[in-house]
Amino acid sequence: MVTSKCHSSPTSAWTGRSAGAPAPPTSTTDTPLPPNPEGQRTPAFQGGPRTQRCAEITQSEQEEASRGKQGCTPSSQRRFSLQLIPERKIPSRYLGQPSPFTHPHLLRPGEVTPGLSQVEYALRRHKLMTLIQKEARDQSGTDQAVVLLSNPTFYMSNDIPYVFHQDNNFLYLCGFQEPDSILVLQSLPGKELPAHKAMLFVPRRDPSRELWDGPRSGADGAVALTGVDEAFPLEEFKHLVPKLKAETSTVWYDWSKPSHAQLHLDFMKPVTEAKAGSRNRVRAVRQLIQRLRLIKSPSEIALMQAAGRLTSQAFVETMFASKAPVDEAFLYAKFEFECRARGADILAYPPVVAGGNRSNTLHYVKNNQIIKDGELVLLDGGCETSGYVSDITRTWPVNGRFSAAQAELYEAVLDVQKACLALCRPGKSLEDIYNHMLALIGQKLQELRALSSHRANGTIKAARKYCPHHVGHYLGMDVHDTPDISRSLPLQPGMVVTIEPGIYVPEGDCDVSERFRGLGVRIEDDVVVTEGSPLILSADCPKEMHHVERICDRGS
Repeated sequence: MVTSKCHSSPTSAWTGRSAGAPAPPTSTTDTPLPPNPEGQRTPAFQGGPRTQRCAEITQSEQEEASRGKQGCTPSSQRRFSLQLIPERKIPSRYLGQPSPFTHPHLLRPGEVTPGLSQVEYALRRHKLMTLIQKEARDQSGTDQAVVLLSNPTFYMSNDIPYVFHQDNNFLYLCGFQEPDSILVLQSLPGKELPAHKAMLFVPRRDPSRELWDGPRSGADGAVALTGVDEAFPLEEFKHLVPKLKAETSTVWYDWSKPSHAQLHLDFMKPVTEAKAGSRNRVRAVRQLIQRLRLIKSPSEIALMQAAGRLTSQAFVETMFASKAPVDEAFLYAKFEFECRARGADILAYPPVVAGGNRSNTLHYVKNNQIIKDGELVLLDGGCETSGYVSDITRTWPVNGRFSAAQAELYEAVLDVQKACLALCRPGKSLEDIYNHMLALIGQKLQELRALSSHRANGTIKAARKYCPHHVGHYLGMDVHDTPDISRSLPLQPGMVVTIEPGIYVPEGDCDVSERFRGLGVRIEDDVVVTEGSPLILSADCPKEMHHVERICDRGS
């Protein structure tokens, strides 16, 4: 999916290298609290003494415990020492999301979401608190708290909800997939960060609401499934508000754009207002989480491989079904069906299915015209599987054969894309690759003799005109992932990016040779940066011209 050149603002974008989190202490002393049946007591927010065992877990061990890691190279073999997550029996009932008990075909024991274990989520929380430890080093107080709100349920009309989609920063840290919930990471008295307690505040079980909306996990289900330290009914969060207002040195909370407006008004607005008049502070946590999300674990890469693979198969079937004339709406429906039939949860975004000159509208999503014999179709689509997305673009002739002009422009874009893919290695940045793309597109326009004589001298300017978007963006849980991270940041192993050059020539542009007018071509792949050659997640999606024509011919 194309993104503008101004993906992140220069003033807000994080440009430093992501530091690896040091290992936490190999032992802690803390005494177990009694079990916490839902609603029996108010939260023990001070964090009493407990005894906690520790286990050392390597990333390679995590890799072995996950599925389908072939082709992925872990970026580090650093050993992390984590508290062993106590085993809690998953309730033998339906929760508010799939569990290993109810959906053994989706989740293995110990997994919170498909392919991601309680250990991995705990490691993410530990890394976040390590970053906060560094950020808070110069502060006078040591009491730190992170507060993240879930998304609410959004409604398309009265009583008709949209399919719920969790706030991705909240989801990244705990895997809990119910609305109207709060995650708190609280530093422990007398202990140095990154030691902390993780608490969830979740909707209380309510048979009358569950009759309409489906099961809820409740506090017992939430703590057993996610592996957080404790969970409580949502209304119990009010007991934590005074501590956040008066005692906590820094509350890490995204107040400027809260993900849940009502929870913000009910609970967190009083906290932010109280902090505004004191020495204590409220600081945004969004960018710290994005720094963690930028580098993917082997388990995350495996999920993105699965998304790339099934999306590639959906593209092949959609190409196969293209018979001129064809309705854009039919290709849209075919693509979505093939993604969903192969296991996708949803489409990652409304796809672009643009025939003919409509491919020169970069975010064309009406998808309601007839694609005529002899025209190209540009399809920019992706899916989401288990919280991670794909984003692929292909362009092909609906009659199965590229014309001479179409073939020239297509091969030019393909050459540029291959050259840009080869630059996806550590040390280069997306901004570097973008500048290289512009130079190559300008060169290709000259080689094609596409520009009129008075335009031929300003090749970089022409490249910006005929490819007005950036070369790519970060990819992960969101399509335009980690938007606060600068594209000038040097690429590192574990980053996932898109590479998507294009050339777009509107049919009324008299500065370009007539044979190219009305053509728009973009080719996009998803790429994992590794220590060696880039790993193409969308490698199964054909893009060589003879392969594309062969698939389209089979369908005719």
